[in-house]
Amino acid sequence: QLQASGGGLVQPGGSLRLSCAASGSIFSINFMAWYRQAPGKQRELVAIIGSDGSTNYADSVKGRFTISRDNAKNLAYLQMDSLKPEDTAVYSCNAGLKPGRYATWSQYWGQGTQVTVSS
Repeated sequence: QLQASGGGLVQPGGSLRLSCAASGSIFSINFMAWYRQAPGKQRELVAIIGSDGSTNYADSVKGRFTISRDNAKNLAYLQMDSLKPEDTAVYSCNAGLKPGRYATWSQYWGQGTQVTVSS
């Protein structure tokens, strides 16, 4: 129900934009977020955006990454600038949503997309 795209190989200092599309039966989306997991490390929250547009970022990406969303299209984006080798990881999107008016809020995950920062 969540589809992530936009990963790839980029040189240090470069930029990438990730997209997360929510599809299927969706009544309402609360938050949308991006996580990442590097080899041998725990998954970490990179950025999150609420339904009101409020945002929060991991300290390691503040000032370099920007999360945004298009509520009309059920899309979330992660603009990543000034990329560093330590940003290399599999990035996954996550959302809290209700698939129907009377359904409960649940968390959904998209498949990961690989981001590699290397010269």
